Amino acid sequence: MHSVTYRDLTTLEEYAAVVDLERAIWGPGYDEVVPVPILAVTVKRGGILIGAFTDDRLVGFVYSLPGIKQGKPTQWSHMLGVVDAFRSAGVGYELKRRQRERTLAMGLDLIEWTYDPMQAMNAHLNFAKLGVVVGEYEENVYGESTSPLHKGNPTDRFVAEWWIRKPHVERRLAPAGPLTFGTVELADARHVNSVAAAGDWLESVDVDLSLDARRLAVDIPMGFTEMLARAPDRALAWRICTRAIFTTYFDRGYRAVDFLLDRPGRRGTYLLTRH
Repeated sequence: MHSVTYRDLTTLEEYAAVVDLERAIWGPGYDEVVPVPILAVTVKRGGILIGAFTDDRLVGFVYSLPGIKQGKPTQWSHMLGVVDAFRSAGVGYELKRRQRERTLAMGLDLIEWTYDPMQAMNAHLNFAKLGVVVGEYEENVYGESTSPLHKGNPTDRFVAEWWIRKPHVERRLAPAGPLTFGTVELADARHVNSVAAAGDWLESVDVDLSLDARRLAVDIPMGFTEMLARAPDRALAWRICTRAIFTTYFDRGYRAVDFLLDRPGRRGTYLLTRH
């Protein structure tokens, strides 16, 4: 694979290339792209837009815009996109690392973004590699998406909080590699649900919304994007089930603090602790 270089994007031509890449990544018919004028004006006033290139071809980008939370300035990371061929090459991680560097240089402490809690690989990046925490669940936050990747399923999202100066974030970004919760934390956690085979897919079973423990574990399947395309009814059942789980326990003071990816088992597990 060709080497990848990174740089800030600052010209109208580069913004137009980002728009083209948005459409390519999110699929034909996607009409929720961030247009060139919005990219231009937000970059002028505190937005961050970084591109990943190979052989002068844009293969990924991360885009955030200035925000305010509880009276303090933040960055709101609206989009992270990488073409399929580079999705497993660490490009997304490197874009987020550089976004953090730019945000630190602004004197800020927090970057936030939304992501689909059913996307196991995104959860792995966000928790295991970056060190986010989540205590906010938004139901159908963007309405029905026009993207073929999400169409027909409510756009429920986690709001990821990336406290970029915290020691646990520094540890996750250390050269030794990502850290995830281990056997001790998992053995101590009460399982809110479990997964069981249902034909070609996994389903959520034995859901318990009445637990009261220091640590909780919530299982999700891998391959949710494929499930959306091939088994939309099963995907919708997972959405409704996990919506009930996360909203219930977040309302009781829990938050998601880690994620364990089990590739052989085709599943992932969120670790929830009391806030």
